[in-house]
Amino acid sequence: MYFAVFLSALALSATTFALDNGLMRTPPMGWLAWERFRCDIDCTDDPKNCISEDLFIDMADRLSEDGWRELGYVYVNIDDCWSSKQRDEKGRLQADPKRFPGGIPKLSRYLHDRGLKLGIYGDMGTLTCGGYPGTPLDKIEIDAQTFADWEVDMFKFDGCYSNETVQEKGYPLMSKALNATGRPIGYSCSWPAYQGGLPPKVNYTQLGEICNLWRNYGDIQDSWGSVVSIVDWFFDNQEVLIPAAGPGRWNDPDMLIIGDFALSMDQSRSQMALWAIMAAPLFMSNDLRTISSGARSILQNKMVISINQDPLGIQGRRILKEKSNIQVFWRPLSDGASALVFFSRRSDMPYRYKTSLKKLNYTTGSYKVYDVFTDKTTTLKDSTDFVVSVNPSGVVMWHVSAPAKLNQRHFDRRGNAMESVFGGDENAIPRVFL
Repeated sequence: MYFAVFLSALALSATTFALDNGLMRTPPMGWLAWERFRCDIDCTDDPKNCISEDLFIDMADRLSEDGWRELGYVYVNIDDCWSSKQRDEKGRLQADPKRFPGGIPKLSRYLHDRGLKLGIYGDMGTLTCGGYPGTPLDKIEIDAQTFADWEVDMFKFDGCYSNETVQEKGYPLMSKALNATGRPIGYSCSWPAYQGGLPPKVNYTQLGEICNLWRNYGDIQDSWGSVVSIVDWFFDNQEVLIPAAGPGRWNDPDMLIIGDFALSMDQSRSQMALWAIMAAPLFMSNDLRTISSGARSILQNKMVISINQDPLGIQGRRILKEKSNIQVFWRPLSDGASALVFFSRRSDMPYRYKTSLKKLNYTTGSYKVYDVFTDKTTTLKDSTDFVVSVNPSGVVMWHVSAPAKLNQRHFDRRGNAMESVFGGDENAIPRVFL
């Protein structure tokens, strides 16, 4: 479905402006505390299940010992509620000494010794969303230098208790301040989420010049309904969001909740597949000490990760919404390959969806198709009808290799063939050249 993007797309992406820190050329991956552990600071009964040094050390151990790090999950990200309620005598942020007795520098060293990276949270308002000291405009430089001194590798800048004027000044100022420290620090901006996520209030060209990733939409919750609402918003607005993303600058639909309480295995595979199609950051928020083998196998699926991490960095799109409540998504990959996802919005029973690569606008040829969740490989001619059985709220996800010969056409940054246009029908899709 779609638009095979190869050399011309690579050249186009290289000319697009992006934050000049050389970081996050593929979507960042790791673990993030918020969804699973929120702002639990009561460490009286169990210090390993509250926002504390012990929790993050445990997660670092799991990432480094259980095969996560080698797959790319290298960030351990602290979210809100980590700090003391007061700055120190020099005006610097400081960790709560009861919960982080070694301070952030000790935790940073622990992670770096294990080949991992540390992310931390701040807020440009007077307070963080959880009521801890924020980073108002006059504190941006000192806080950026503090994070650099602590050898932090990623910084998420939230926007509670601020306003539009402060955000317009503060997000670019923090970008400049982080770069001025001389330490490479990935920068996650929540700015668009506070401005409705869409133009004209959100300037995605500017965001790509100052941020490595940004939250566009509301927080994910541990529910299937939350996942679906995020998917719908991102793909309903794909024409705006796709050109904004690329190496070093990513739309962020929020955390993976696979391994928590709400999602079935089918729904977990759906979230993983759709986040990969979106070229989304992959930040798990779960308990890696107790995660089930089924959830682990989904999160550690090497082919899904390779699709997510494809160096071309083009965000995929929804290309079909069928009356049967089957939706089809496509993402162009390097070497003329592509990823296909067949997603069921049904709630009754498995649905047998019949189509062909030709109907999905692939050009004439024979394609190698790999099912990423069953490990089955087959070869399909473009004209051969096939049937995929998709479980309710589930997916079938394919990696489709290019045929031997490629149709040499020009493509724009979105992956569209330049001579092709959408028709008026909702399900119309442009020609795909793979």
